Amino acid sequence: MQLSFLDIAVFICFVCFVVGISLYKSRKEETSEDYFLAGRTLGWYLIGFSLIASNISTEQFVGMSGQSAGIVGMAVASYEWMAAVTLVVVAFFFLPKFLKCGIYTIPEFLEHRYSPTPRAIMALYTMVIYVAVTIAAVLYSGGLTLHTIFGIDLTKAVWIIGTIAAFYTTYGGLKAVVWADLIQGSALIIGGTVTMILGFIAVGGVGNFVQVNADKLHMILPSNHPEIPWTALIVGLWIPNFYYWGLNQYITQRTLGAKSLRQGQLGIIFAAALKLLIPFIIVIPGIMAFQLYSDQMVTSDMAYPLLIKNLVPAGLKGFMFAAIFGAVMSSLDSMLNSASTIFTMDIYKRHLKKDASSQSLITIGRIMTVFFVVVGCLIAPQLGNPKFQGIFHYIQDFQGFISPGILCAFVFGLIFKRAPSSAAITALILNVPVYGILHLKYFDNIVFLNKMAITFGVLILAMAVVTLLKPLIKPKVLPERAGFDMSTSSIIPWLGAAVVAMTVVLYIIFW
Repeated sequence: MQLSFLDIAVFICFVCFVVGISLYKSRKEETSEDYFLAGRTLGWYLIGFSLIASNISTEQFVGMSGQSAGIVGMAVASYEWMAAVTLVVVAFFFLPKFLKCGIYTIPEFLEHRYSPTPRAIMALYTMVIYVAVTIAAVLYSGGLTLHTIFGIDLTKAVWIIGTIAAFYTTYGGLKAVVWADLIQGSALIIGGTVTMILGFIAVGGVGNFVQVNADKLHMILPSNHPEIPWTALIVGLWIPNFYYWGLNQYITQRTLGAKSLRQGQLGIIFAAALKLLIPFIIVIPGIMAFQLYSDQMVTSDMAYPLLIKNLVPAGLKGFMFAAIFGAVMSSLDSMLNSASTIFTMDIYKRHLKKDASSQSLITIGRIMTVFFVVVGCLIAPQLGNPKFQGIFHYIQDFQGFISPGILCAFVFGLIFKRAPSSAAITALILNVPVYGILHLKYFDNIVFLNKMAITFGVLILAMAVVTLLKPLIKPKVLPERAGFDMSTSSIIPWLGAAVVAMTVVLYIIFW
């Protein structure tokens, strides 16, 4: 694909603007709290946009759009609309406890609730998943997009993306990330909207689109569907949702940097409202791509890139290039910052050098950011193998090896105050073999979301047995951070209820 001078200029200006603003806003990062949590000064609008921008990447533009173009159709939007409800629960159930403790990382909370061992196990799990799955997957899907649209060699595209993201993430920490996300999040929403409008024009309008694709516009699928049967909506899909939005460091880190509980909750509710819009700019365009270009798709992951390649006119390609590039950057920078935070605070400072100074922690964080980029870039080109069944499936499936156990440890521990550390350790360790057994060929007829539900049930039962046999004599007292504003607002519950109500309405419309 040939890019005009204007396209190239728009792209270069966009990248320079994002990097320049993020470095300027993070120029005074002096302490570890400044670097890893933006000095705990983030307002609701930065938190909300950063949550969405960190989440919406080529994992969605490539993977989720590809799922909608394939056999799943509109039902893949459940990941987005159920996430809106999940975020409302996180705002009222998880966030107050996390902010009150003043934690740097999500694994750190497990030490306060249980003991150092669950914290270490979760930190190790999270590091492996970030590097081998999420970081590598975002690099691959970003590289695939640039390769499909612009013909850039896949491996070169992966290294270009990794290098730029590592540059400003390494320098500025979380504050650089959230300001970059504010700009990139706006660009990807605008770019996605433009693509959707062009798609509707190409398919002959909304009415013709609905008529031609009526079989793909259902949220509730049969119980024997191979990807998202209606049975998975009952339990299975909630597990990755609650893990991702409530306990996933690279998502929750910006909420941990909130200046107050009110700002944190408003930011999360704002992100939940934006979540309701995402399927219209990602899932529906994927269905359009199948209608228009199914004969050109080698894999379903090519759906959205083909839409851009064939529909976006000269002069706008530079902006779309920048929007897609920004989507990759916004997720990748968050993952890199959070992975380095977990290594630095949960492994290095906790086990290797407990008396480390703030400056040395920042240095270690920067070194690990570069290391994670290099490893991710080496793994990413391998993910095009058909055995992974598409990048979105790859990410969701592999996270099942840790997400049910982590969710069990947190939820069970928060509800049952006498649950001992051994119960959490049991759930975290047992997760891998239980979920692994369900991946044997004897269970091929069970979709991975239902495998997560089964694993979750087994782990809850295991924690209950351990707690009954050896309960804590006295419930653990969680630490309380002094001087932090834990006040909230009476309007926030009403805003959360409005988001839940709108989600129900959307499910009814696309039933």
